[in-house]
Amino acid sequence: MGESNARSATTSHGDGVYKSLDGGKTWKHIGLPNSRHIASIRIHPQNPDVVWTAVQGALFGKSAERGVYKTIDGGKTWRKVLYVDENTGACDISLDWHNPRILYAGMWDHRRYPWAIRSGGPGSGLYKSIDGGESWVKLKEGLPEQVGKVGISVSPADPEVVYAIAEATNGGIFRSNDGGISWIRTNTNPEHLSRAWYYTKIFADPSDTETVYVLNVPLLKSTDGGKTFEVIPTPHSDHHDLWINPQRPQNIIVATDGGTAITFNGGGNGNSWSSTYNQPTAQLYRVVADQQFPYSLYAGQQDYGALSIPSRTFGEGITDQDWQVISDAESAFVALDPATPNLIYSTNYQGNIFLFDQQKKQTRDIMAYPSIGLDMPPFEQKYRFNWNAPVVASPFDNHVIYHAANVILRTEDGGMNWDVISPDLTRNDPAKQGAGGGPYTNEGAGGENYNTISYMACSPHQRGFIWAGSDDGLVHLTFDEGKNWQDVTPSGLDEALINCIEVSPHEAGTAYVVASRYKFDDFSPLIYYTKDYGKTWKKIVNGIEIDDFVRVVREDPARPGLLYAGTETGIYVSFDYGESWQRFQLNLPTCPVNDLLIHDNDLVAATSGRGFWILDDLGSVQQSVNRSFRRSLLFKPKPARLHRTMEATTAVNMGQNPLPGVIIDYFLPLLMAGDTIALEIFDSESNLIRSYYSHPKPAEIYVDKAQNSSLIMANRAGINRFYWDMRRTTLPIVADAAPDGNDFGSLVGPGVYTLRFSTSKGTDEQKVEVLPDPRLSAMPSDYVAHQEFIHSIELVVSEINASILQMRAIKQQAEHYHQTLALRSDGPAILIEQGKIIVEKISSWEKNLLQVPLPEPKEAIAFPKRLCAELINLRNRVDGADPFITGGARNRLADLLKDWERYKADMYAIINTDVTAFNLLYQQQEVPPLILPERH
Repeated sequence: MGESNARSATTSHGDGVYKSLDGGKTWKHIGLPNSRHIASIRIHPQNPDVVWTAVQGALFGKSAERGVYKTIDGGKTWRKVLYVDENTGACDISLDWHNPRILYAGMWDHRRYPWAIRSGGPGSGLYKSIDGGESWVKLKEGLPEQVGKVGISVSPADPEVVYAIAEATNGGIFRSNDGGISWIRTNTNPEHLSRAWYYTKIFADPSDTETVYVLNVPLLKSTDGGKTFEVIPTPHSDHHDLWINPQRPQNIIVATDGGTAITFNGGGNGNSWSSTYNQPTAQLYRVVADQQFPYSLYAGQQDYGALSIPSRTFGEGITDQDWQVISDAESAFVALDPATPNLIYSTNYQGNIFLFDQQKKQTRDIMAYPSIGLDMPPFEQKYRFNWNAPVVASPFDNHVIYHAANVILRTEDGGMNWDVISPDLTRNDPAKQGAGGGPYTNEGAGGENYNTISYMACSPHQRGFIWAGSDDGLVHLTFDEGKNWQDVTPSGLDEALINCIEVSPHEAGTAYVVASRYKFDDFSPLIYYTKDYGKTWKKIVNGIEIDDFVRVVREDPARPGLLYAGTETGIYVSFDYGESWQRFQLNLPTCPVNDLLIHDNDLVAATSGRGFWILDDLGSVQQSVNRSFRRSLLFKPKPARLHRTMEATTAVNMGQNPLPGVIIDYFLPLLMAGDTIALEIFDSESNLIRSYYSHPKPAEIYVDKAQNSSLIMANRAGINRFYWDMRRTTLPIVADAAPDGNDFGSLVGPGVYTLRFSTSKGTDEQKVEVLPDPRLSAMPSDYVAHQEFIHSIELVVSEINASILQMRAIKQQAEHYHQTLALRSDGPAILIEQGKIIVEKISSWEKNLLQVPLPEPKEAIAFPKRLCAELINLRNRVDGADPFITGGARNRLADLLKDWERYKADMYAIINTDVTAFNLLYQQQEVPPLILPERH
């Protein structure tokens, strides 16, 4: 575990080695907990208990847990078999598959600082072992005397052929034809070693000694032994790992900054790779949201630019087709007016900032002082910008935008002009503003820019009240739009990255500052709390794991003191202003949480590597404050927006939609686990419109009240989540009829509904408000008319089905008498005939009303639809959040009602004429109550 790509801003450490015995379904930790970053694992081809691990080690500090480790018992115990020093880790291992006692290792002397990366030193080099890693010799002949990062690969086609790539003054691609004893340099192209600390990977083809691959921004391939290379097009740039099928070398898997892709023909011309859009691996920086319905999220995504995505769709799930690219700003903060998000600001590294006009679909560069910036030392730059430079919109005036460098810039004309409204708010140490990398390779993308403002927050309580935090540990504030600034840095806080400042939504003087020192090799959580505008601070980290550094804190806007913290591994919650914290992971993957947002009472997490996650409706968390939880409890749901709902589904290779409708949380204490529970939903007139249970109820053919739902409520101890899809029960249909559109009940209208939660110990009730779709310009009278129209259809359907049941009862009696009278040869023929007529007429009458189930659904197109099906079809067409009814629908209903009046007249004719005639004949024929059958 732990990434080996030594980035400054987004590289996460791990906690050792894990092992799976069931193909990756489950994993077990098997050691090396302090390894931090592991570059490679090699497994003995004949004995899977023998494993070698390249431990790269701590990225930001010294560590003795580095080098090559070996286990011979499947990970139960590990031994360090190659170690150079506390600055040098193993960055690669290659194995001779013909003789696994022969191994090669690349050792890398390196260190990350907040302001630079050192890639190379006396510890770097290539090593070989011929006794399974028990002893090693350093390879020198033909290789540079001093190197930086190195990579190595033994050719499976001929183990005497070994390829290496080395960062050095005279570095390049190297080849050995004698098992590493001597080397020749085959290629000196510096592009193959660009940003060497980030790449420097080489792979020999398993079947051809002359074919070798090098990973860098592009995927490079040589077929002449490493002398020349060509670019193999892939779905994304920045390549970090490669797998070549040893039996079929054209089958390749590549891992890039954009995800993993597979080809079966060597990559072809670039269009034969699988998609990278089927993997939830988005690295998102900061998140904001608008106030639309559904609301959209906005963030910078590493390698894919700034973008927006809806928090839900009205289809099966959220796909890449729902993403909208805002700009190329991958490391972005995003700012906008939440009410009218037409103009969207997004930042990028080196001070680039863009304004995207949603209506015009155009992007404008509005950089305060345009320059390329790449490879320019920060001390030479007019403004020093953080890799993730803040941009914030004023909560009081959406025309006012703030952008942070080492000073704060302000515009009120869309970036056409910027004013500096602060002095340098950093430590401004020139010694930490030089080249971003060395000694062999400079790094100038901007991730090493230091002495910058890393976070900025505008107070929602007062215009011009702004907080600012720097990446070197200073906190400042101004009450007057930058005219005067105060240094309010927490006492005792060392040089650190101020990653978040949360201004309390409840108290103007209350704020929470999140600092992190992981770039100083200190992973301790750091959260500071002030109630007096930063005059005094209190550290509040009790309960957060000692090495789980914090990235963000948010205070619940509905509950003062209810805090959520995003850390390097997940989320914590505090109910007491941070006095104590507890894990709040639920089903969130273990991953860095870069940012949190509470919006529409949902908790949104922007993660590094697992995309956006949303915890819908925090109501049960908010209402848990000061609860004893000794009895069952129904939490009050948040209002739900009316929309056309379908059954909840689990989307495949898509983002998940929230549960469709009203989200309902309820609690059962431990002693009530397994209890029989029920949920009933009533409208404003106390009519029961829906029922749910924890146990299936006996099927009912027809009832006059709300029928049971097929959804079963969970009755586990703890907080359970359920949902009501804002629909009534399905219409009652006779048992043997085809549903034909009656798979769900009709949507309710806007209004207040009552939820009644029943257990063996009593009941609990809550009100929930169903709100209209804000995108529609509809009056309350429109919704009333819409519901009346739907109700009129459903009344007729219910009347038809009740009539069918009544007529079937008559038919059943007539058939009974027909069969009984036929038992005797002297039975009254006229009565038998009259009963037969009734049966035939009722059967013919019913065929006009009810659809008969077909053996194959696909045959339905060949059969005309009956009255009941047409009515339900019309109901389904007008059923939805849109209350406007077309003239065509009104005309169709009028005609269908005429049809029902005609069939109803036929029904009464059968009852008043044929049934009456049968009863009269029955009396005239003096048929005995009991008929004795004849003997045979």
